[in-house]
Amino acid sequence: MLAHRLIVCLDVKDGRVVKGVNFVGLRDAGDPVECAIRYDHEQADELVFLDITATHEQRDTAAELARRVSLEISIPFTIGGGVRTVGDFETLLRAGADKVAINSAAVKDPDLIRQCAQRFGRQAVVLAVDARRANEAWHVYVKGGREDTGLDALAWIKRGHELGAGEILLTSMDRDGTGRGFDLDLTANATQAVNIPVIASGGVGTLEHLAEGLKAGAAAVLAAGIFHFGTHTVAEAKEFLRDRGFNMRPAESDSGRELGARP
Repeated sequence: MLAHRLIVCLDVKDGRVVKGVNFVGLRDAGDPVECAIRYDHEQADELVFLDITATHEQRDTAAELARRVSLEISIPFTIGGGVRTVGDFETLLRAGADKVAINSAAVKDPDLIRQCAQRFGRQAVVLAVDARRANEAWHVYVKGGREDTGLDALAWIKRGHELGAGEILLTSMDRDGTGRGFDLDLTANATQAVNIPVIASGGVGTLEHLAEGLKAGAAAVLAAGIFHFGTHTVAEAKEFLRDRGFNMRPAESDSGRELGARP
């Protein structure tokens, strides 16, 4: 059985890690590289960096951040925000990212998913989906949650899978930053729609919420605020999940790899 993953998300704006509620009301949470080093030592399974205003402001995602992070940590990381072309995707991989998340550009040109998957492999392509409930369905939002595309989120997830996405990063905008837990209906429906990993994101306020996301079918659970602001450590979260019977990845110290040094 594949191990579940615990992922820490670092939303980046103007070179700083931030955290808000429903994508607004941002609080400063520190320097992204310093945060990355901290979570590497705390033995998170992966990190996700999202430049949350890059698309809206029509900026390129900072490859320099990927380079700086890759020199300091041993765990895999994904980076996204403002990726518009295959060239942008390649730049981030060459800078040291293990995977690249695409969202707005993929909605605008779905073939971008296919092109990136064919060139770099499905495992490098993360389709980020920001979804908000619309009556009995969920709509896809782009440009950092500013624009409702009208697309049905579950239909879009299926299409992204068919085009070659290797993983879905699924964020509930309704739950983001609220501490009320994942949108479990959304998570369960998404995991039943595709046979690639779905990362549940948006709403974690307690360790029990992480367990609920995995029970709903997510291959990985992602959190930010509970770690950024000291509510819990990554080690506490992983121990909690192991105690509840979830197969979590072993600690880095158990695998013989040296912390702080990328393989």
